[in-house]
Amino acid sequence: MEKQSPDNTRRTARVIAFYLPQYHPTPENDRWWGKGFTEWTNVGKARPLFRGHYQPRVPADLGYYDLRVPETRQEQADMARQYGVEGFCYWHYWFGNGRRLLQRPFQEVLASGKPDFPFCLAWANHTWEDKQFSKEGTHRVLMEQLYPGDADYEAHFRALLPAFRDPRYICVDGKPLFMVYNPHELPDAPHFIGLWQRMAQAEGLPGIHFVGQTDHASEIDRLRSLGFDAVNVVRLFDFFRKDFSLPEKVYMKLMRVVFGRGRVVDYARAARFFTGDEDRREDCYPTLIPNWDHSPRSGRKGHILVHSTPAKFRTHVTASLRNLADKPEEHRIVFLKSWNEWAEGNYMEPDLRFGRGYLEALQEALETCRS
Repeated sequence: MEKQSPDNTRRTARVIAFYLPQYHPTPENDRWWGKGFTEWTNVGKARPLFRGHYQPRVPADLGYYDLRVPETRQEQADMARQYGVEGFCYWHYWFGNGRRLLQRPFQEVLASGKPDFPFCLAWANHTWEDKQFSKEGTHRVLMEQLYPGDADYEAHFRALLPAFRDPRYICVDGKPLFMVYNPHELPDAPHFIGLWQRMAQAEGLPGIHFVGQTDHASEIDRLRSLGFDAVNVVRLFDFFRKDFSLPEKVYMKLMRVVFGRGRVVDYARAARFFTGDEDRREDCYPTLIPNWDHSPRSGRKGHILVHSTPAKFRTHVTASLRNLADKPEEHRIVFLKSWNEWAEGNYMEPDLRFGRGYLEALQEALETCRS
Protein backbone atom coordinates (compact mmCIF):
# COMPACT_ATOMS: atom_id res chain seq x y z
CA MET A 1 0.00 0.00 0.00
CA GLU A 2 1.13 3.57 -0.64
CA LYS A 3 2.47 5.40 2.38
CA GLN A 4 0.58 8.39 3.67
CA SER A 5 2.48 11.66 3.58
CA PRO A 6 2.14 13.91 6.63
CA ASP A 7 0.69 17.32 5.83
CA ASN A 8 3.85 19.22 6.72
CA THR A 9 2.86 22.29 4.71
CA ARG A 10 0.50 23.32 7.50
CA ARG A 11 2.56 22.13 10.43
CA THR A 12 5.16 23.92 12.49
CA ALA A 13 6.47 20.58 13.67
CA ARG A 14 5.92 16.86 13.40
CA VAL A 15 5.01 16.13 17.01
CA ILE A 16 5.38 12.42 17.80
CA ALA A 17 4.28 11.33 21.27
CA PHE A 18 5.81 8.38 23.11
CA TYR A 19 3.07 5.91 24.02
CA LEU A 20 3.20 3.32 26.78
CA PRO A 21 1.27 0.18 25.66
CA GLN A 22 0.62 -0.96 29.23
CA TYR A 23 -2.63 -0.44 31.14
CA HIS A 24 -3.89 -3.96 30.59
CA PRO A 25 -3.29 -7.13 32.62
CA THR A 26 -0.62 -9.57 31.45
CA PRO A 27 0.38 -12.99 32.80
CA GLU A 28 3.86 -11.67 33.60
CA ASN A 29 2.59 -8.71 35.62
CA ASP A 30 0.12 -10.98 37.40
CA ARG A 31 3.03 -13.21 38.39
CA TRP A 32 5.39 -10.41 39.42
CA TRP A 33 3.02 -7.97 41.13
CA GLY A 34 -0.29 -9.72 41.73
CA LYS A 35 -3.46 -10.43 39.79
CA GLY A 36 -4.68 -7.53 37.65
CA PHE A 37 -1.65 -5.27 38.09
CA THR A 38 -1.23 -2.41 35.61
CA GLU A 39 0.40 1.04 35.78
CA TRP A 40 -2.85 2.30 37.28
CA THR A 41 -2.03 0.30 40.42
CA ASN A 42 0.98 2.47 41.21
CA VAL A 43 -0.73 5.65 40.01
CA GLY A 44 -3.74 5.09 42.25
CA LYS A 45 -1.81 4.35 45.43
CA ALA A 46 0.65 7.26 45.13
CA ARG A 47 0.55 9.76 48.01
CA PRO A 48 2.03 13.24 48.58
CA LEU A 49 5.56 13.09 49.98
CA PHE A 50 5.75 16.76 51.03
CA ARG A 51 3.59 19.86 51.22
CA GLY A 52 2.36 20.85 47.78
CA HIS A 53 3.34 17.56 46.13
CA TYR A 54 0.74 16.83 43.44
CA GLN A 55 -0.21 13.20 44.11
CA PRO A 56 -2.18 11.14 43.42
CA ARG A 57 -2.89 12.12 39.83
CA VAL A 58 -6.36 11.17 38.67
CA PRO A 59 -7.26 10.80 34.96
CA ALA A 60 -10.23 12.83 33.77
CA ASP A 61 -11.75 12.45 30.28
CA LEU A 62 -10.42 8.96 29.54
CA GLY A 63 -10.60 7.57 33.07
CA TYR A 64 -8.66 4.54 34.29
CA TYR A 65 -8.76 2.94 30.89
CA ASP A 66 -7.91 -0.55 29.64
CA LEU A 67 -5.93 -0.59 26.38
CA ARG A 68 -7.62 -3.80 25.28
CA VAL A 69 -10.69 -1.65 24.55
CA PRO A 70 -10.70 -0.33 20.94
CA GLU A 71 -12.88 2.65 21.83
CA THR A 72 -10.22 3.86 24.28
CA ARG A 73 -7.51 3.68 21.64
CA GLN A 74 -9.73 5.61 19.23
CA GLU A 75 -10.46 8.31 21.81
CA GLN A 76 -6.74 8.72 22.48
CA ALA A 77 -5.97 9.11 18.78
CA ASP A 78 -8.83 11.56 18.22
CA MET A 79 -7.67 13.67 21.16
CA ALA A 80 -4.03 13.66 20.08
CA ARG A 81 -4.92 14.66 16.51
CA GLN A 82 -7.19 17.47 17.71
CA TYR A 83 -4.33 19.18 19.54
CA GLY A 84 -1.57 18.83 16.95
CA VAL A 85 0.09 15.47 17.60
CA GLU A 86 1.03 13.77 14.31
CA GLY A 87 1.25 10.26 15.71
CA PHE A 88 2.19 7.89 18.52
CA CYS A 89 5.58 6.25 18.99
CA TYR A 90 4.71 2.96 20.69
CA TRP A 91 7.30 1.52 23.03
CA HIS A 92 8.19 -1.91 21.68
CA TYR A 93 9.65 -4.67 23.88
CA TRP A 94 11.71 -7.37 22.19
CA PHE A 95 14.00 -9.14 24.65
CA GLY A 96 15.70 -11.55 22.24
CA ASN A 97 14.85 -15.08 21.13
CA GLY A 98 11.48 -13.80 20.01
CA ARG A 99 10.41 -12.85 23.54
CA ARG A 100 8.00 -9.90 23.61
CA LEU A 101 5.93 -8.14 26.25
CA LEU A 102 3.08 -5.59 26.17
CA GLN A 103 2.59 -6.14 22.45
CA ARG A 104 -1.18 -6.65 22.50
CA PRO A 105 -2.41 -3.02 22.12
CA PHE A 106 -0.16 -2.28 19.16
CA GLN A 107 -0.81 -5.64 17.50
CA GLU A 108 -4.54 -4.98 17.69
CA VAL A 109 -4.06 -1.48 16.24
CA LEU A 110 -2.02 -2.99 13.40
CA ALA A 111 -4.39 -5.88 12.68
CA SER A 112 -7.61 -3.86 12.87
CA GLY A 113 -6.46 -0.79 10.96
CA LYS A 114 -7.94 1.33 13.73
CA PRO A 115 -7.46 3.96 14.83
CA ASP A 116 -6.48 5.48 11.49
CA PHE A 117 -3.73 7.49 13.16
CA PRO A 118 0.01 7.52 12.34
CA PHE A 119 2.43 5.48 14.43
CA CYS A 120 6.02 4.32 14.67
CA LEU A 121 7.96 2.09 17.04
CA ALA A 122 10.72 2.60 19.59
CA TRP A 123 12.64 -0.46 20.76
CA ALA A 124 12.94 -0.24 24.56
CA ASN A 125 16.04 -2.42 24.63
CA HIS A 126 16.79 -2.64 28.33
CA THR A 127 16.57 -5.25 31.04
CA TRP A 128 13.57 -5.03 33.33
CA GLU A 129 14.28 -5.03 37.05
CA ASP A 130 11.62 -4.75 39.72
CA LYS A 131 13.25 -1.66 41.23
CA GLN A 132 12.22 0.21 38.05
CA PHE A 133 8.53 -0.32 38.60
CA SER A 134 7.88 -0.48 42.34
CA LYS A 135 9.34 0.93 45.54
CA GLU A 136 8.71 -2.47 47.16
CA GLY A 137 11.04 -4.18 44.69
CA THR A 138 13.91 -6.45 45.68
CA HIS A 139 16.13 -5.67 42.67
CA ARG A 140 15.24 -8.88 40.88
CA VAL A 141 15.81 -9.21 37.16
CA LEU A 142 12.35 -9.68 35.71
CA MET A 143 13.24 -9.88 32.02
CA GLU A 144 16.78 -9.74 30.68
CA GLN A 145 17.52 -7.98 27.41
CA LEU A 146 19.49 -10.37 25.20
CA TYR A 147 21.15 -10.02 21.80
CA PRO A 148 21.47 -13.62 20.55
CA GLY A 149 22.78 -12.72 17.11
CA ASP A 150 21.78 -12.33 13.49
CA ALA A 151 19.06 -14.97 13.48
CA ASP A 152 17.25 -13.04 16.19
CA TYR A 153 17.82 -9.70 14.46
CA GLU A 154 16.32 -11.17 11.30
CA ALA A 155 13.34 -12.60 13.19
CA HIS A 156 12.85 -9.23 14.86
CA PHE A 157 12.78 -7.45 11.49
CA ARG A 158 10.36 -9.95 9.97
CA ALA A 159 8.05 -9.54 12.96
CA LEU A 160 7.91 -5.79 12.38
CA LEU A 161 7.74 -5.84 8.59
CA PRO A 162 3.90 -5.73 8.48
CA ALA A 163 4.04 -2.56 10.60
CA PHE A 164 6.73 -0.95 8.40
CA ARG A 165 4.52 -1.60 5.37
CA ASP A 166 1.38 -0.18 6.98
CA PRO A 167 0.25 3.10 5.34
CA ARG A 168 -0.07 4.66 8.80
CA TYR A 169 3.59 4.12 9.65
CA ILE A 170 5.48 7.40 10.18
CA CYS A 171 8.25 7.85 7.63
CA VAL A 172 11.11 10.27 7.07
CA ASP A 173 12.20 10.66 3.44
CA GLY A 174 10.02 7.65 2.66
CA LYS A 175 11.74 5.42 5.24
CA PRO A 176 9.95 3.99 8.30
CA LEU A 177 11.19 5.67 11.49
CA PHE A 178 12.51 3.22 14.08
CA MET A 179 14.00 4.38 17.37
CA VAL A 180 16.45 2.53 19.61
CA TYR A 181 16.12 3.58 23.25
CA ASN A 182 19.53 2.36 24.39
CA PRO A 183 21.78 2.48 21.31
CA HIS A 184 24.99 2.02 23.26
CA GLU A 185 23.76 -1.34 24.55
CA LEU A 186 23.70 -2.86 21.08
CA PRO A 187 26.76 -5.15 20.85
CA ASP A 188 27.54 -3.92 17.33
CA ALA A 189 25.21 -1.13 16.27
CA PRO A 190 26.67 -0.65 12.75
CA HIS A 191 26.21 -4.36 12.04
CA PHE A 192 22.61 -4.38 13.32
CA ILE A 193 21.70 -1.25 11.37
CA GLY A 194 23.39 -2.50 8.21
CA LEU A 195 21.59 -5.84 8.42
CA TRP A 196 18.17 -4.22 8.80
CA GLN A 197 18.90 -1.75 6.01
CA ARG A 198 19.72 -4.60 3.64
CA MET A 199 16.64 -6.55 4.70
CA ALA A 200 14.42 -3.50 4.25
CA GLN A 201 15.72 -2.86 0.76
CA ALA A 202 15.31 -6.52 -0.15
CA GLU A 203 11.65 -6.18 0.85
CA GLY A 204 11.15 -3.19 -1.41
CA LEU A 205 11.46 -0.48 1.25
CA PRO A 206 13.90 2.40 0.67
CA GLY A 207 15.49 1.61 4.03
CA ILE A 208 14.88 2.37 7.71
CA HIS A 209 15.26 5.81 9.30
CA PHE A 210 17.11 4.88 12.48
CA VAL A 211 16.91 7.22 15.46
CA GLY A 212 19.07 6.72 18.54
CA GLN A 213 17.99 8.17 21.85
CA THR A 214 20.42 9.77 24.31
CA ASP A 215 20.44 11.98 27.40
CA HIS A 216 23.55 13.83 26.22
CA ALA A 217 23.68 16.14 23.20
CA SER A 218 27.44 15.56 23.12
CA GLU A 219 26.74 12.01 21.84
CA ILE A 220 25.02 13.07 18.61
CA ASP A 221 28.09 12.75 16.40
CA ARG A 222 29.10 9.42 17.93
CA LEU A 223 25.67 7.93 17.35
CA ARG A 224 25.63 9.25 13.81
CA SER A 225 28.98 7.54 13.22
CA LEU A 226 27.39 4.23 14.25
CA GLY A 227 24.85 4.50 11.44
CA PHE A 228 21.93 6.29 13.07
CA ASP A 229 20.23 8.76 10.75
CA ALA A 230 19.19 11.07 13.58
CA VAL A 231 19.34 11.40 17.35
CA ASN A 232 16.57 12.12 19.85
CA VAL A 233 18.05 14.10 22.74
CA VAL A 234 16.19 13.93 26.07
CA ARG A 235 17.57 16.69 28.30
CA LEU A 236 15.47 15.75 31.31
CA PHE A 237 18.29 16.18 33.85
CA ASP A 238 20.57 18.64 32.05
CA PHE A 239 19.66 21.22 34.68
CA PHE A 240 21.52 19.19 37.31
CA ARG A 241 24.72 19.16 35.25
CA LYS A 242 24.57 22.78 34.10
CA ASP A 243 22.65 24.86 36.63
CA PHE A 244 23.40 23.48 40.08
CA SER A 245 26.19 24.75 42.30
CA LEU A 246 28.63 22.34 43.89
CA PRO A 247 26.98 22.68 47.34
CA GLU A 248 23.59 21.91 45.80
CA LYS A 249 24.98 18.81 44.08
CA VAL A 250 26.62 17.64 47.28
CA TYR A 251 23.41 18.17 49.24
CA MET A 252 21.29 16.26 46.73
CA LYS A 253 23.78 13.41 46.58
CA LEU A 254 23.76 13.24 50.38
CA MET A 255 19.97 13.09 50.42
CA ARG A 256 19.98 10.36 47.81
CA VAL A 257 22.74 8.19 49.26
CA VAL A 258 22.09 8.62 52.99
CA PHE A 259 18.35 9.20 53.14
CA GLY A 260 17.23 7.54 49.89
CA ARG A 261 15.49 10.65 48.59
CA GLY A 262 15.43 11.75 44.98
CA ARG A 263 15.90 15.25 43.63
CA VAL A 264 13.01 17.71 43.95
CA VAL A 265 13.39 20.60 41.51
CA ASP A 266 11.17 23.39 40.23
CA TYR A 267 9.90 22.64 36.73
CA ALA A 268 10.59 26.12 35.36
CA ARG A 269 14.22 25.93 36.49
CA ALA A 270 14.66 22.54 34.85
CA ALA A 271 12.78 23.46 31.66
CA ARG A 272 15.32 26.16 30.75
CA PHE A 273 17.63 23.27 29.84
CA PHE A 274 15.13 21.09 27.95
CA THR A 275 16.28 22.59 24.64
CA GLY A 276 19.66 23.56 23.26
CA ASP A 277 21.52 24.84 20.22
CA GLU A 278 21.99 21.29 18.93
CA ASP A 279 18.24 21.11 18.30
CA ARG A 280 18.77 23.28 15.23
CA ARG A 281 20.67 20.45 13.57
CA GLU A 282 18.67 18.58 10.96
CA ASP A 283 19.77 15.27 12.49
CA CYS A 284 18.75 16.21 16.04
CA TYR A 285 15.18 15.64 17.20
CA PRO A 286 14.45 17.45 20.49
CA THR A 287 12.07 16.39 23.24
CA LEU A 288 9.09 18.14 24.83
CA ILE A 289 8.64 17.37 28.54
CA PRO A 290 5.43 18.40 30.34
CA ASN A 291 6.55 17.16 33.76
CA TRP A 292 8.33 14.38 35.66
CA ASP A 293 7.49 12.60 38.91
CA HIS A 294 8.73 9.04 39.32
CA SER A 295 7.52 8.69 42.92
CA PRO A 296 4.46 6.50 42.10
CA ARG A 297 6.93 3.82 41.04
CA SER A 298 9.92 4.46 43.27
CA GLY A 299 8.61 6.35 46.30
CA ARG A 300 10.89 8.89 48.01
CA LYS A 301 13.89 7.90 45.91
CA GLY A 302 12.17 9.02 42.71
CA HIS A 303 13.17 12.31 41.10
CA ILE A 304 10.39 14.93 41.03
CA LEU A 305 9.76 18.16 39.17
CA VAL A 306 7.32 20.44 40.98
CA HIS A 307 5.10 23.39 40.04
CA SER A 308 4.64 22.43 36.39
CA THR A 309 1.68 24.20 34.76
CA PRO A 310 0.31 24.36 31.21
CA ALA A 311 1.58 27.94 30.90
CA LYS A 312 5.13 26.94 31.83
CA PHE A 313 4.94 23.98 29.45
CA ARG A 314 3.80 26.30 26.65
CA THR A 315 6.89 28.48 27.23
CA HIS A 316 9.13 25.42 26.93
CA VAL A 317 7.35 24.14 23.81
CA THR A 318 7.57 27.52 22.09
CA ALA A 319 11.31 27.73 22.73
CA SER A 320 11.82 24.23 21.37
CA LEU A 321 9.72 24.74 18.26
CA ARG A 322 11.58 27.88 17.28
CA ASN A 323 14.72 25.77 16.91
CA LEU A 324 13.00 23.77 14.16
CA ALA A 325 12.08 26.71 11.93
CA ASP A 326 15.03 26.47 9.51
CA LYS A 327 14.86 22.70 9.04
CA PRO A 328 13.29 21.04 6.01
CA GLU A 329 9.65 20.37 6.84
CA GLU A 330 10.13 16.60 6.67
CA HIS A 331 12.72 16.81 9.45
CA ARG A 332 10.89 19.15 11.82
CA ILE A 333 10.43 16.25 14.20
CA VAL A 334 10.03 16.69 17.92
CA PHE A 335 9.25 13.88 20.35
CA LEU A 336 6.74 14.44 23.13
CA LYS A 337 7.63 12.68 26.36
CA SER A 338 5.02 11.36 26.85
CA TRP A 339 1.40 10.75 25.93
CA ASN A 340 0.52 8.49 28.88
CA GLU A 341 3.37 7.77 31.31
CA TRP A 342 1.18 8.39 34.35
CA ALA A 343 3.46 6.63 36.87
CA GLU A 344 6.26 9.01 35.81
CA GLY A 345 4.02 12.09 36.11
CA ASN A 346 4.84 12.47 32.44
CA TYR A 347 1.65 12.60 30.39
CA MET A 348 -0.55 14.78 28.18
CA GLU A 349 -3.89 13.10 28.79
CA PRO A 350 -6.36 15.16 30.85
CA ASP A 351 -6.32 14.91 34.62
CA LEU A 352 -8.65 16.32 37.27
CA ARG A 353 -6.40 19.28 38.12
CA PHE A 354 -5.51 20.66 34.69
CA GLY A 355 -8.06 19.07 32.38
CA ARG A 356 -6.88 19.49 28.79
CA GLY A 357 -4.58 22.34 29.77
CA TYR A 358 -1.35 20.74 28.57
CA LEU A 359 -2.91 19.74 25.26
CA GLU A 360 -4.21 23.27 24.79
CA ALA A 361 -0.75 24.65 25.64
CA LEU A 362 0.80 22.44 22.95
CA GLN A 363 -1.78 23.58 20.40
CA GLU A 364 -1.26 27.25 21.30
CA ALA A 365 2.51 26.95 20.95
CA LEU A 366 2.15 25.29 17.54
CA GLU A 367 -0.16 28.08 16.39
CA THR A 368 2.11 30.80 17.77
CA CYS A 369 5.17 29.45 15.99
CA ARG A 370 3.22 28.98 12.75
CA SER A 371 2.25 32.65 12.57
